[in-house]
Amino acid sequence: MGNANLIPASVRPMAVVPWLLFIGAAASTALLGWQLLRPAPIGDPLAVSLSAFEKQDRLMVFSAQLAPVVASDDTRLFGLVKSHQVAVIPARVDYIVELSAMRADRVQWDAASSTLSVRLPPVALSRPNLDEARAQYLREGVWITREAQDKLTRDNTRLAERMAVEQASNPVLMNLARDAATNAIRQNLGIPLKVAGFGNVKVIVSFDGAPTRRH
Repeated sequence: MGNANLIPASVRPMAVVPWLLFIGAAASTALLGWQLLRPAPIGDPLAVSLSAFEKQDRLMVFSAQLAPVVASDDTRLFGLVKSHQVAVIPARVDYIVELSAMRADRVQWDAASSTLSVRLPPVALSRPNLDEARAQYLREGVWITREAQDKLTRDNTRLAERMAVEQASNPVLMNLARDAATNAIRQNLGIPLKVAGFGNVKVIVSFDGAPTRRH
């Protein structure tokens, strides 16, 4: 009597099968939905970074306004006619990073700390841009011919270019240029990486031949 309501053991699997089929179908539907609705992969941070570099072949990061003071002498007629010229020629020198040199071996990604390490080529100097229209000249000589004056001006122009490069290579100015380059690289990489879904990335910038700059 007490066992009248029990289902025979041979019938139990048949009763369970529809539920297993339903669970299996639900699982398949959920998996398909995840594949359709899951976020797109955010990509490779190195590829995103290199792509950002490709958009700017050359990056001008800093400019120095200089005023080289130079002097030249000219002698003619077997030393009988001498002339001297002092010149102050304003000059501008730009500090440039050649991003065209950036390759995959110059960029490293640490996923654990969300840190991007970037090794840049050295900061390079442009050819000085002399503003000879604003140059000031002081000439000395009893008789200065037109040819002598032209030669003195050409010589002082060459000297001013050379001196402007020397002044622009000053360690203080070079450090300012590297700081400017570091800030520019952080912005140029940080924004696209954030848009790509990597969040706030820490960027460590170093330069060939110079100490590492951390930010």
